[in-house]
Amino acid sequence: MAQVPVGYLLSDVSRLVRKKFQHDPEIGSITLAQAKALSIIARNEGIKQVELAELLEIKPMTVARVIDQLVEEGLVKRCASPSDRRAHLIYLLPAAKARLNLVSKVGNKVWESGLEGLSEQQRTQFIETLEHIHRNLLEK
Repeated sequence: MAQVPVGYLLSDVSRLVRKKFQHDPEIGSITLAQAKALSIIARNEGIKQVELAELLEIKPMTVARVIDQLVEEGLVKRCASPSDRRAHLIYLLPAAKARLNLVSKVGNKVWESGLEGLSEQQRTQFIETLEHIHRNLLEK
């Protein structure tokens, strides 16, 4: 039997994780795009809208709608950039903390399900291997 290509496995595991996350009953009405946006903003307070779109790998118009939804829910705020009047910077509001905790909880549950049956050593090795691949691809 032929070995499944690593690119396919990584892509399909990512697809299955997204699907399991989106269908978790605890996640409620938050979309995966909103969850990812909140997580990225939390790690990059004051990120420009265009940079957020790039990190999310979606078009700037699409990210504008995602941010509109998050603003409407009182989770983030847009501020004009002091150095570029065309740019908007995105910041979390205090209400986002609870939503981020929920996203983290559901994400951890999904990954726990995926890593079930692996020893602590195998889990550590898996994460170290992914981090190594990540560094390699960032550097080249």
